Amino acid sequence: MNELSVILKAVSLADLYDAEAAFFSSKPGWKYVLKRYFLSEVHPEARQQQGAVSYIVQPPLDGSGVAVWIYLVSGAEVEYSDCLTVVKSEGNEFYWKAGLVASGADSASQTSSILEDYELFLSERGMNIADNCLRTWFFVDDIDNNYAGMVRARRENFEKCGLLPQTHYLASTGICGTPLKEGCFVQMDAVAVKGPAALTQKYLYAPEYLNPTYEYGVTFERGVNVEYNGEVHTIISGTASIDNKGNVLYLSDVVSQTRRMWLNVEKLLEEGGSSFSDLGHILVYLRNREDYALVAPMFAEKFADVPYVILLAPVCRPDWLIEMECVSRTGLKIG
Repeated sequence: MNELSVILKAVSLADLYDAEAAFFSSKPGWKYVLKRYFLSEVHPEARQQQGAVSYIVQPPLDGSGVAVWIYLVSGAEVEYSDCLTVVKSEGNEFYWKAGLVASGADSASQTSSILEDYELFLSERGMNIADNCLRTWFFVDDIDNNYAGMVRARRENFEKCGLLPQTHYLASTGICGTPLKEGCFVQMDAVAVKGPAALTQKYLYAPEYLNPTYEYGVTFERGVNVEYNGEVHTIISGTASIDNKGNVLYLSDVVSQTRRMWLNVEKLLEEGGSSFSDLGHILVYLRNREDYALVAPMFAEKFADVPYVILLAPVCRPDWLIEMECVSRTGLKIG
């Protein structure tokens, strides 16, 4: 199975759909696994599509009005249904779910319902969150007010599932983003695996540089290695400028926060046996629009050959000005 990430941008959603169609026509044999559209505002003309496809209001900051991250594969069996893509390759089955929302009075009740529905989905297929889920994304509207409810509900759900500081959590990003469905405060995307790859997970900590997340009340892993298809895939969660005591570093200095964030990510990748040169894509989240002019040249110089997009999406702590997530791929080392 071959894998590819691409990020496309356009002024309008209609133009983006056209660019996407042109891209796919140039890539015969490739099938999308996940599509995530980043919008500057709620678009009523957003198309309903089969598979793991989500829309979230997280404005791209490069002047384009919309963007999409597409993860693709070739040489694998791919099946689509509502909000779900199933990829089958070499005895592994990957279940990608996207755009998951639920009704409820607040972010906590919605998060509980989303996770309970997701647990039911997994159990019906002989899986569970603790053993099979590789990664989640939580998009939280008005994060400064709704994040605490999401975190509390996720922690309570994870405790019931046996996800504890003494066991492990999941790679994850919790970031500001507005769902398109009115009244929804939380939206989740997730991926789970059934098969040999589910047994190869290794969790990454870089303890000289970062602290365990449970020390400041949240429940996710900094990173995770997964082996399949003859490669190690290193999944790095949303990572910011933090030290190994849980302190935010370089208050009000987005340039220094960016450099520390890079250092933290680099050390997690090193622990997983990879480096920046192995990255497949990067998603970057900025709290303040005006910081784009400072950060954009830094990323353009450092990651010229990596697909990335910089989005307006406040991080979970007001003092954090920037966060990034990424995935790398390296060949298995024998001996």
